[in-house]
Amino acid sequence: MKNRLLILIPLLSLFASCSDDITGLNTDTKRPTYTEANYLFTNAEHAMVDQVTSTSVNFNVFRLFAQQWTEVQYPQESQYDLTGRTIPDTHWTTYYRDVLRDFKEAKNILVDQQAGATADELAVINNKIAIIDILTAYSYGVLVDTFGDVPYTEALDIVAFPQPKYDDAQTIYKDLIVKLTAASHALDTDAGSFGNADLIYKGDVSLWAKFANSLRLRMAINMDDVDHAYASTEALAAVADGVISSSAQGTYMTYAETQPNANPLYVDLVASGRYDFLPADTFVNRLNALNDPRRPKYFTEYPAGSGAYKGGVYGALNVYDNFSHLTTTIQDPTYPGVLFTYSEVEFLLAEAVERGIAVGETAEIHYNRAVTASLQDWGVASADIAAYLARTDVAYSAATPWKQKIGEQSWISFFNRGFEAWTNYRRLDYPALQVPAVTYGDITSVPKRYSYPNREQTLNAASLEAAVAKLGNNAVTTKIFWDKN
Repeated sequence: MKNRLLILIPLLSLFASCSDDITGLNTDTKRPTYTEANYLFTNAEHAMVDQVTSTSVNFNVFRLFAQQWTEVQYPQESQYDLTGRTIPDTHWTTYYRDVLRDFKEAKNILVDQQAGATADELAVINNKIAIIDILTAYSYGVLVDTFGDVPYTEALDIVAFPQPKYDDAQTIYKDLIVKLTAASHALDTDAGSFGNADLIYKGDVSLWAKFANSLRLRMAINMDDVDHAYASTEALAAVADGVISSSAQGTYMTYAETQPNANPLYVDLVASGRYDFLPADTFVNRLNALNDPRRPKYFTEYPAGSGAYKGGVYGALNVYDNFSHLTTTIQDPTYPGVLFTYSEVEFLLAEAVERGIAVGETAEIHYNRAVTASLQDWGVASADIAAYLARTDVAYSAATPWKQKIGEQSWISFFNRGFEAWTNYRRLDYPALQVPAVTYGDITSVPKRYSYPNREQTLNAASLEAAVAKLGNNAVTTKIFWDKN
């Protein structure tokens, strides 16, 4: 009996101590109602880089559109079928839901923190907000460059605007440049920011300013055919504020060794166990003609040990074992995703000079710097770089149109950066890409945009129809506002 009482007493005490307050039972510890701005920022940044890096045909077909890569047994996307896998829907949803929405929520949290912050804390908060504004502008820029007019002023507020209007693409562009300028100027290099929560620059505020200014330069050059005076003013202002000026300042996100934080290319090309992609003959043939020293960095030899390279036929059925393959370099799980490089900045500066914008040196000097930086980034030896630049079909002094010289060499340097390669092609109309023998719906030219998502017809029909009416149609061959030539 005594032993039973000894067991019962502590049990009664436990019930007595717990019965005073049971409100905690209503708290779901597995679904928190509050999060930190840093967590939302990291998640959005990761999703943003994943989307532009992935090669899954469910997410990103830009390497195929740029004809740098082609497919093996399922060539539909190389033949411009965007609807079979609802690719525009995924691209749209990723940016609006997984990237922009998280950036907005992170910014809202930071704005709320401003009221009670000390001067030092406020400087850090303001830097974080500026960085979010920069990446928000980048993300909206990708959407505009992909679709044309998109929801902007009424976006990301489903309560107030359940069916947001589509804003004019050129108006969005100009507003993004204003926001990038303001964010660049607002950054305080004497204060910190996100630290290690920033997967790209680790909170280095000065590098975020250079990225913002480089984006301004890129967007200004995109707009030159539409409004030269505006583009010239903005490009000069961006350069004066300081753009990326070395490869070390490039905008890269290094991935982790293991999934789910490994590079999506590793997931798509290695972990999947699939063999769906090959370097395209369009791309390989041009590099063969130039005896380009980046070939062994980009592709494997075919046949092995022959010193030769052979690309799969673009937009056709291919047998994987009958062609060169993508090298293991880009298949490493830690291989970085890329948003901007020094080489790209120099190509933009060369183009600016040719467009009559006095950004500094001659177009030839900027072009040579751009090509050199790309070759160095891929580990090409100095002697081989000098020999390559001396070739009559590479040298800037060659009697070929400047758009062709810059267009082809930037296309080569954009290997594995499909979106930028496709964007440059649309602006410069070089290289001279041809449609494959078979295309979806008898498309007769390389796509100039994504068609709007099918889901918008159900969720936002009136706004979608207004945007399509303004554009003229929803075809992939219809050019967006800055693509004038």
